Amino acid sequence: MLKTICLFGDSIAWGAWDPERGGWGARLRNYFETNDIEIPFYNCGVAGDNTDYLLERFKVEAEAREPKIIIFAIGLNDSSYIDSKDNLFVPMKRFENNLRELISQAKEITDTIIFVGLTKVDEEKTMPTSWDETKNYDEENVKLYDLKIKEICDKGGLLFVPVFDLLEKGDLEDGLHPNSAGHQKMFLRIKKFLFSEKII
Repeated sequence: MLKTICLFGDSIAWGAWDPERGGWGARLRNYFETNDIEIPFYNCGVAGDNTDYLLERFKVEAEAREPKIIIFAIGLNDSSYIDSKDNLFVPMKRFENNLRELISQAKEITDTIIFVGLTKVDEEKTMPTSWDETKNYDEENVKLYDLKIKEICDKGGLLFVPVFDLLEKGDLEDGLHPNSAGHQKMFLRIKKFLFSEKII
């Protein structure tokens, strides 16, 4: 039985701002294909997704692909807010509940569930963002959401790939999304993790 992988997440998972290779997910798929590793890889990332939106589509999309490995890379958009932290896109408690529901649904499909942590942001470019002057991402809030993902993974015995320490400002195209160099760094860390944990 092939170890089909499904990646669910946001624009970073989808591969935004990597014109060279299409993002860390596409780089991982390319690695499998060029090294004769028979692992079908489906990138189900959607730009702008948060856990609210992902819950609306997750079960149908996952069941259609029957993955043996599910990778979640979600949460950065949840941590963002309009004008002030009193107006979060997905408040922490709902974020936590959403994560638990995603995990519950994923466990109906496979026992191999992996979360990729959240990346840093460059607040000079994300408070506010260039594409929406009311939308903000700040590093303190991103870190809190990243820690919540790790906490849930630790308590639930799920795999967690930390990337908060990985990228520098020069690796971020617009302060939020990794550029090609940033996606390459993410690909190398995630690939190494998958091998070290004997996932692939």
